[in-house]
Amino acid sequence: MSKPKQKLFRTLLILSVPFIISFIVHWIVFKPRNYYLKGKYSKQLFILSDNESQNVMDIFNSINSRIINVSLTNINSTTSAKNSKAILLDHRKEYCVGDSLTIQLDMFDYNGKMKTYGGDFLRARVFSTKFGAGASGIIKDLNNGTYHVHFTLFWEGNIQISILLMHPSEGVAVLWRARNSGYKNIIFTGKFLDKTKEVHTECGFDLDPQEEKCRYGEDGEYFYCIKPLGVPCEAFISMKSNNRPYSYLTDLEKSIFIRSNIAAEIPQNHGSIDVLKCQRNSGEVKPKCSVGMSPPLPGGYFLNNVWHPVFCNLSTYEPQSLVNTCLSKKKIYLMGDSTIRQWIQYLTSIMKGLKLFNLDGSGWHRTHIALNMNTNTYIQWKKHGHPFVTPSFYTVKDYSSVPQEIDRLAGGPNTVIVIALGQHFRAFPITLFIRRLLNVRKAIGRLFIRSPDTKVIIKSENTREINTDVERFSDFHGYIQYLLAKDIFHGLNVGVIDAWDMTVALGSLNLHPSKTIINSQIILFLEYLC
Repeated sequence: MSKPKQKLFRTLLILSVPFIISFIVHWIVFKPRNYYLKGKYSKQLFILSDNESQNVMDIFNSINSRIINVSLTNINSTTSAKNSKAILLDHRKEYCVGDSLTIQLDMFDYNGKMKTYGGDFLRARVFSTKFGAGASGIIKDLNNGTYHVHFTLFWEGNIQISILLMHPSEGVAVLWRARNSGYKNIIFTGKFLDKTKEVHTECGFDLDPQEEKCRYGEDGEYFYCIKPLGVPCEAFISMKSNNRPYSYLTDLEKSIFIRSNIAAEIPQNHGSIDVLKCQRNSGEVKPKCSVGMSPPLPGGYFLNNVWHPVFCNLSTYEPQSLVNTCLSKKKIYLMGDSTIRQWIQYLTSIMKGLKLFNLDGSGWHRTHIALNMNTNTYIQWKKHGHPFVTPSFYTVKDYSSVPQEIDRLAGGPNTVIVIALGQHFRAFPITLFIRRLLNVRKAIGRLFIRSPDTKVIIKSENTREINTDVERFSDFHGYIQYLLAKDIFHGLNVGVIDAWDMTVALGSLNLHPSKTIINSQIILFLEYLC
């Protein structure tokens, strides 16, 4: 093969890796059993099985083989945002709305030497603060120290570009290894109550094998507590968690994650870009936003602090005009973490007559119910099952996983389920999250068999604060989970709300996104219902 052809072949192979990962996950989950996927040169990558545990490991192994694996020997050989270069390709005198723009990144280490491999965790967006506008970029890793970042210019005016080095490739390798090394990042404390006897004991997914244990759960997803002496397992009433003072990282590895090295801006010398309207008309008529659609990336952009999907058409950008009609006679079940609890709080603020019902219990993690007697609207938020990470005790007597909750619902045209999983899983091996997603998918499949007209919405994970506790809660962990959820739920007749895309577009660094972002999530949610 000639050198030009070899170069072209390598480039095409590198650009295809993200697709290959997605395809492998899709194949494992959805294709009939006893098929296998062959890679180039007819090398068998894996054999599918009826064994769910095997499917979990197949997905894990396919991702693991594509995560950068480099050794850290010297901090100065890691990627430096300050030393790296951003070059605007195909610079033009005039840019129009709808045009594309490409930035080339050449990454260098702290010694000023250009990197020869990729794998850095980057985040890119274009934005105009003046117009409340922002959109995420698409990053292509050429696997040789160079990246191409592609943006679409969605709005008119002056725009700026932000490209952050979240973690160097060496940090990515370290975080991936540490995450999948075990369950010691978080310690759970269970409270057992037997008449007047209260006992606290350690709980978790992986406990001392020599101790007698209580087991809770089903469908291959089990959680354990060390059995208190003389107290039955049924006496387990509540639980809390704390960060365990334990690390899978060496001191050298920890030095990568000082605050100044996290989310460091890569310098640019091309300045801002002026975008003109240019009076172009694509003539494209977008369909109404509805369940079953798969948002592209980017799936939309913010303008005037409102999300504009690029794959479908919204009937309004004001949720107040839809809320009474769309939620009338609806039973809405919000299942997940506190980022979906924000929805019930926001809906009660914009829907007249929708009031929170005061249930027994305390703490933000108690079940929330909102009722509107005039429109016969019922909304419930309930936390998802293990792992649920919070330092205050919460009841486990009504505790169940999302698949169990789905199986308890009859469904119907007036039943709506919204699922949000991710943040509480970051501190645990990824196989735990893979298994949960597969079980949620199976439960949705069972629901659609008995009630195909039930509406199911998947709200993806979002970005969060930047801090130095990256081993437990880095957005790198969240990004891998975000990609997994997109692939595993692909092909289902569900609505997707891409909270990751939204929060990257606005540069959000908050576990609980602002009202601007929640408002746009609610608008798309209501559009899916009406």
